[in-house]
Amino acid sequence: MSRRCELTGTGPMVGWNSSHANNKTKRRYLPNLHDVTLQSEALGRGIKLRITTHALRSVDHRGGLDVFLAKAKDEKLSPTALKIKKEIAKVQAASA
Repeated sequence: MSRRCELTGTGPMVGWNSSHANNKTKRRYLPNLHDVTLQSEALGRGIKLRITTHALRSVDHRGGLDVFLAKAKDEKLSPTALKIKKEIAKVQAASA
């Protein structure tokens, strides 16, 4: 399982640890990932995703998973999220 957010594409970053004596050593900053189940109103079911807490706040701010995926760029989404985005678009096109 990769350490990458399925909605925003956020992955590990590289930085430096700095000791009290100012010695520098390389380190990795891992994203704060959580396994969550988000509800899709269009599909009428829950979808399990591994996303960062920042992405979870963004989904809530935008008004739900359906709206977030509609506005998200395809390059940042994981293959799973991209598949869900297409399913939601298909259902919304059929109902409109």
